[in-house]
Amino acid sequence: MTQEQKPYRSMPIGVVVKRQPGVTRWAKYAWKATSILPGAGDAHWRELRREGDVVEFHAGTATLELFGAETEAYVHGLGAQVPCLYVIMRQMPGTPDTPFEILLVTASPYEAQDYCDTGEELVEKVAMTPGIEAWVRDFVELFHEDEEFVKRRRHRERVDKVEDGIGDPRIGGVGDVYASPALQRRRMQ
Repeated sequence: MTQEQKPYRSMPIGVVVKRQPGVTRWAKYAWKATSILPGAGDAHWRELRREGDVVEFHAGTATLELFGAETEAYVHGLGAQVPCLYVIMRQMPGTPDTPFEILLVTASPYEAQDYCDTGEELVEKVAMTPGIEAWVRDFVELFHEDEEFVKRRRHRERVDKVEDGIGDPRIGGVGDVYASPALQRRRMQ
């Protein structure tokens, strides 16, 4: 494999975040990642568009990285009805002008699920542009190798005949190994 065929690709991706008025009195604004800007330069919450109370910002630019070892996840993501990228953002308390930090943009639904499990980050699905979808598909076609399913074989040894750990070891008799020591004492009196 030559240096050019290394199973890794990267591209800067700008993230567009929409701010709109909140629907409850507890949340002044609702924030949502709505689109991506492939090949975008650096930005830090640059206002792109304003319509009344709704504002769209170029919140930041992150690097979308594709790894050869994760092609199975990319295949899964591309198989969705609408292939998406996942934007992972972390809330920045005490900074009302820049409420979120863009941590990661990924094409792997498996990696996005890992961030969902923590509950500390906001994970948003954003539809891939046709160009990004083609770029990810080309990467998968180059580097994905299907793994053959190997069914495991069961051992024929019978392990259910052994009764290790049954009952209370303080009971000396073989009569009722499941009896509690207090019940056993009452029977002996």
